[in-house]
Amino acid sequence: MTSSVTPDLPATGPDAKTAASAPDCSADMRAQVLASHGLESLQDDPELARIVKFAAKLCDVPVSMVTVVETDRQWFLAREGSDERETPRSTSFCAHAMLGTDTLVVPDATKDPRFADFALVTGPENIRFYAGAPLVAADGTAIGSLCVIDVVPRPDGLEAFQIEGLETLAESVLCRMHHNRERLEAKSRLEFSETRMRTILDGVPQIAWSSDAQGRFDYFNRRWTEVTGGAEPTYAQDWEPFIHSDDWQEVLDLWKTCFKTLTPFESEYRLIQSDGSYRWVLARAVPISPSGETSMRWSGTITDMDEVYRYRESRELLALELSHRIKNIFAVVSGLISLTSRSRPEAGDFAAELNDKVRALGRAHDFVRPVDNEKGDSLHGLLSELMKPYVEADEDRVTVAGDGITIGVKSATPLALVFHEFATNAAKYGALSVPGGKVSVSLARNSSGENDDEFATIEWRESGGPAPDTGNDGSAKHEGFGTRLVEMTVTSQLRGQLQREMRPEGFMARLTIPLSAL
Repeated sequence: MTSSVTPDLPATGPDAKTAASAPDCSADMRAQVLASHGLESLQDDPELARIVKFAAKLCDVPVSMVTVVETDRQWFLAREGSDERETPRSTSFCAHAMLGTDTLVVPDATKDPRFADFALVTGPENIRFYAGAPLVAADGTAIGSLCVIDVVPRPDGLEAFQIEGLETLAESVLCRMHHNRERLEAKSRLEFSETRMRTILDGVPQIAWSSDAQGRFDYFNRRWTEVTGGAEPTYAQDWEPFIHSDDWQEVLDLWKTCFKTLTPFESEYRLIQSDGSYRWVLARAVPISPSGETSMRWSGTITDMDEVYRYRESRELLALELSHRIKNIFAVVSGLISLTSRSRPEAGDFAAELNDKVRALGRAHDFVRPVDNEKGDSLHGLLSELMKPYVEADEDRVTVAGDGITIGVKSATPLALVFHEFATNAAKYGALSVPGGKVSVSLARNSSGENDDEFATIEWRESGGPAPDTGNDGSAKHEGFGTRLVEMTVTSQLRGQLQREMRPEGFMARLTIPLSAL
């Protein structure tokens, strides 16, 4: 549909000068809507340029424009056939066109009382023909128009398909404006989110940073400068002046490996402070894949842990000191037993057996004492250590196999007592007392019960030794202090169960112990 004026019929409606010069009744609100579209960013937009070029061709005119009408001026987002950037609103055809709902067609401006005395008509611009499709936002706010202009009158105006094409192109202009508004709003939300996140990160006590997929560090919160007093590093090599020279190479190698394999990075090292001193820090970083991106980024933190490190270091020194003293106590006790037994030959066998137990406790202590994890903390390792005296000549006589089971300091001593007792009896009366006899120890992790509590099953099996000396019921004829000690140790200290059998092939013991007790 069109709204046109013929030379013989003056147009009805508001006076042209009033419509062109008077601001809208909601000018402030309209200005806000125009601003929200960010139309300045569409100045000379290539898509709009193609639209006005096609509009001019469609209507066979020399000039076509996308016009935005403001309170005091109209300016052109895209132009075809004109170098003008803006003109006063008081001489604007588009200010009138945008107020209608249909395309405004002016066949001859010199014969239209609304526009006849406009400077654009009487002046060198010599406008005669004008057609403008209104540009109205989704909320009803008039923005301007998509117009076509000629310097010669067109008594017949535009053909129907030209008007339809012009209005279709106007809809395309509005879509471009709408998408631009959405883009700017999304950008604004993102900028707000980034600003808020930066504000939050600047307030945390840790250093926070990020890097791109190429390893370029592109963000540090302000804690970096506050802590180190130096410039932000850009690449991994740039961190060298900030990390203690004794730690640098290890940290760099670890970072390169994690960066290459996309695995989380974690390291403790000394970071320089603004006063030139160093403090221990915990550095962590993880690879992340931002939404919509295929490449990985890295996000990391550096947390001051100097006090924790010093405290941990002092505890380790104390543990080493205590371990050393305990080891000395074992040596003193063993020495006292040997010294006393020399003057009492009748107690020689007892002293020798007691000394063996003390040495077994010493070996158990050596196994779990805190000295650089030389031996480890596994039950397999402890048993292997305890059985060394019995396998030096023939390593096949004792085998330890099965699942890996971790033990602690508290469980090492009672376990050492139990298996030392088994080994001593095997050496005196069982499989290890004769050539060819063997002992196998199997370790298994299991779970059972309503709560799926985990426990360890440890089986000691002897074979190839002398037939066990048993009573009619199959149990051992003689059970001494050692047997009672084992029972008490397993049930009381380890909160477990002990099953003993004197089988024809040899002695068998099965220990069932909660992993929590180990």
